[in-house]
Amino acid sequence: MRFDVVTLFPKVFEALRVGIPGRALERGLAELVLWNPRDYTQDAHRTVDGRPYGGGPGMVMKVEPLLAAIDAARERAPGSPVLYLSPQGRTFAQPAARMLAQRSGSILIAGRYEGIDERIVKARVDEEWSIGDYVLSGGELPAMVMIDAVIRLLPGALGHADSALQDSFSEGLLDCPHYTRPDEILGQRVPKVLRSGNHERIRRWRLQQALGRTWLRRPELLKGRPLDDEEQALLDEFRRVCEDGSID
Repeated sequence: MRFDVVTLFPKVFEALRVGIPGRALERGLAELVLWNPRDYTQDAHRTVDGRPYGGGPGMVMKVEPLLAAIDAARERAPGSPVLYLSPQGRTFAQPAARMLAQRSGSILIAGRYEGIDERIVKARVDEEWSIGDYVLSGGELPAMVMIDAVIRLLPGALGHADSALQDSFSEGLLDCPHYTRPDEILGQRVPKVLRSGNHERIRRWRLQQALGRTWLRRPELLKGRPLDDEEQALLDEFRRVCEDGSID
C-alpha cells in the first residue's frame, strides 16, 4: 500500500518509521512518499501562505505550490484518491480504517494555517476526514493517525495475525483487560480464569469483559451493534453482577 502525503513538515513523519508502521515500511508492506509544497514555490522566500480574501486573522496555504505538489503526487500515484484532513470531514473510525486498507493507496493533504483554498477542495479532493471534534495546528498528526491505523490492518504488519482482530473497535466493542506476569502486583491478582488454561472459558471471559466495558464506558457503541444469543447472555450476566456492586 502506498501513502503519499502533501505536507509542509515532512520531518514530522519520521515518527512513522518506528514500531509497527516502521517495520511495515522496512519490509515493503507499505510505502510512504512525502511531497513538500515548498519545493514547488517560484519566489526567493519560498512562500507557502497567503492572506485570505475578506480579511480576518490567519493565513491560507498558497494555491500554486500546494496545487503543484498535489498534482505531482497524483501523477506518481494514479488512481489513489485525494484525502484532505479537515475538522469538517467525516469522522475517522475503525470501519474507515478497514475500508482504506482495501485500497492500493491514498494521497493525504495535511493542511496548515487556516486551511486550504476551497477551490482546491472542490477541484482535487475526493474525501475529507477528521480524527475528532477539536482543532490541531495542522493535518500532519491526523494523517499519521490514519496511516498507523491502516498499516496495522495490512496482512503481515502485526506479529500475530489475530492481534488486529482483538483490538478495541475491531468488532464494534472496546477491548478486554490484559495482564502479564507476575501473578500479583499492587495487591491485585490476575483473574483466576486467565490462569486456568481453559481456552473456552478464557474466550468467553474476554468477550464478556469486552461487552461489559463497552456497556459501561461507551454504551452508544452497542446501540448500532446487534448481539447474538451468547453475547446477550454474557452481557446480561455482566450487568447483573455489576448492579450487585461486584464490578467497578
